[in-house]
Amino acid sequence: MSIKNNISPVLEIKDLKKSFGDHQVLKGFNVSLYPQENVVIMGKSGSGKSVMIKCLVGLMKATSGTIKIKNKDISILGQTELDFLRTEIGFLFQGSALYDSMTVRENLEFPLRRHKDKLRFRESVHDLVHEALENVGLVDAIDLMPSELSGGMKRRVALARALILKPSIMLYDEPTTGLDPITAKEIIHLMRNIQDRYGTSSLIITHDVDCARVISNRIILLVDGINYAEGTYDELSSSKDSMTKMFFK
Repeated sequence: MSIKNNISPVLEIKDLKKSFGDHQVLKGFNVSLYPQENVVIMGKSGSGKSVMIKCLVGLMKATSGTIKIKNKDISILGQTELDFLRTEIGFLFQGSALYDSMTVRENLEFPLRRHKDKLRFRESVHDLVHEALENVGLVDAIDLMPSELSGGMKRRVALARALILKPSIMLYDEPTTGLDPITAKEIIHLMRNIQDRYGTSSLIITHDVDCARVISNRIILLVDGINYAEGTYDELSSSKDSMTKMFFK
């Protein structure tokens, strides 16, 4: 995918650093995400992927560096502005993070109740819930409890909930982890369909090489807290660098 120099990124992380005491996890990480682009971040366990995404959504405060979403520096936003900006971001958690005591319908209604100002004219909560479930093929599961769902169904419901406010940016934290190969392929297919339908820009954290191959426009390898390598799947998978080759065995 060719990104023109005059197009502003929808998400930009510059020189991000995060330390816990004397332990420095992120040592100057950078990423720019452009409109309708899929950027995959790959790294070994403990490389700082989860720390980076927690800093990105404001669950953790960076030691230093800049995070901009739609040209807004999140470090200087007030709580009201930050909360509204978060409605522009859909987040698919690694463990789905559904509310166990709520039905599928209630899980999807929850963000709509918190952000009524995002509802468009004539859009009802009922219609939005059904549309979101249709997108993931689970309308028939609307009144089930999370305990009645398979792992793949939970991931689909979590994806529907992440999409219900029609965000322009999607964050995926290990979207295929714990799923069997067939279900993982279905989730990847859904991710592509969502991008095509809504024109979303996506930042995807994964160690799944097949997922990276199918979904990515660019891949960034996060090693020792920095951008070790960056390129397309074909460029990186054919690299002769020993560290880069480890990711694509």
